[in-house]
Amino acid sequence: METFKDVISGDQLVLVDFFATWCQPCKMMHPILEQVKEVLGDRIRIIKVDVDKYGVTASQYGIQSVPTLMLFRCGEVLWRTSGVVQKSELLATIDPFLR
Repeated sequence: METFKDVISGDQLVLVDFFATWCQPCKMMHPILEQVKEVLGDRIRIIKVDVDKYGVTASQYGIQSVPTLMLFRCGEVLWRTSGVVQKSELLATIDPFLR
């Protein structure tokens, strides 16, 4: 089975959504992330990490509020923000990291 570390350590750009099921802003992010995936397709991988189920992973990355979005490639954090990010802003942020 693929681990979180396996996913973020690869050469592919990975957007990680640290979320909680009870979090209203997190629920707002879900359709935005789906739209971003539709636009970018295979150029990015988007994964969701439930901070209540994977607290150890969340604490390793200092997640203190949800949603927190992080962009990884080769295990390196390229970008990070907390709160709801609109589709256009998210696409504009991701674009420079696409190869």
